[in-house]
Amino acid sequence: MRVLSEAHIPELPNYYRGKVRDNYDLPDGRRIIIATDRLSAFDRILTCIPDKGHVLTQTARYWFEATSDICRNHVLAYPDPNVVIGTRLDILPVEIVVRGYLAGTTGTSLLTLYKQGQRSMYGLRLPEGMRDNEILPEPVITPTSKAFDGGHDEPLTPKSVVEHRLLGEAQWEEVSHYALSLFKRGQEMAGEKGLILVDTKYEFGVDADGQIVLADEIHTPDSSRYWMADSYQESFERGDRPVSFDKDFVRSWVSERCDPYSDEIPEIPATLVEATADIYRGAYEKITGATFRPDPAGATVLDRVRKNLAPYFTKG
Repeated sequence: MRVLSEAHIPELPNYYRGKVRDNYDLPDGRRIIIATDRLSAFDRILTCIPDKGHVLTQTARYWFEATSDICRNHVLAYPDPNVVIGTRLDILPVEIVVRGYLAGTTGTSLLTLYKQGQRSMYGLRLPEGMRDNEILPEPVITPTSKAFDGGHDEPLTPKSVVEHRLLGEAQWEEVSHYALSLFKRGQEMAGEKGLILVDTKYEFGVDADGQIVLADEIHTPDSSRYWMADSYQESFERGDRPVSFDKDFVRSWVSERCDPYSDEIPEIPATLVEATADIYRGAYEKITGATFRPDPAGATVLDRVRKNLAPYFTKG
């Protein structure tokens, strides 16, 4: 299978490896961000999924272009299907998660915390008697601390964000406005395609002029949960998880077999890997309305990426 498990390119300067993306900072203030095919969940890498990095980059491109009137984003160029050249930002230390439903499988999801008996979380108060995957009265922001270097995200409240000076009050108000506006646009456009945008995360940074800019990715199958709209009501009434095409597909398989935060992860079957690749490709087509076309150039995906990034190589 053609997969991009890593994108370490020695000719590029200032390498930093993230969970999914490999990054390089150029001397002129631009950042090269290469989306690999690594699949991350539960604060660890589970496997690699063919075409995943391509899907993520191009799905984010679709959404960045569709929301540029709401919020500035970091994008400057797309030299390769897996690569974006962006403005280098100082990433804000708060990850903004917007949720429209009582859903999720991670330790910080509303549903997980609710099932643990919590009713007050993230500065919110949820009523008794809510059911799995129930729609919330209105979308809510559930901020978490931004975990760097593989650390755990921790739940925050709007009050604690400001009191601990993670963000200034004006910054919090600005990112909250952007996040809810982006989520509203996302839900509206997804609804037109027969999808429900359930929840999503946003990352914001500050540029050299001190302006807040949307970074990383937006409304991709990795950063967001989508359900098929026509499956929701019947699934909800049965108490089943609605049909989705996000990485919950693999997360659920893993969490059914172990404690993913402490146990060794079982080997992901090849059939599940390929099925997940089909889900990502299908997600791109369903979200964007365009046909997914893999780029077969180069002996490997990394060879193709290297060739397309050659103009950015450090001279000398």
